[in-house]
Amino acid sequence: MTPEQTAEVRRLAIEAYRTIDAAGLGRADFLFDREAGAWYVSEINTMPGFTTISMYPRLWEASGLAYGALLTG
Repeated sequence: MTPEQTAEVRRLAIEAYRTIDAAGLGRADFLFDREAGAWYVSEINTMPGFTTISMYPRLWEASGLAYGALLTG
């Protein structure tokens, strides 16, 4: 993904989460239509897995926040 695509998906995830008035941790999943160049919300998971192999902490780790730091704060 380009930096622009990453920024757009982040913006859309925040908008989707706020739209359903969610709070706390969550994960928004998206589908991408290559022809239209458009992102679509697939689901909002308000209780994603939290083990070391779960996608939620792995996504945070990819952005620079280690699992231990995610747990403590």
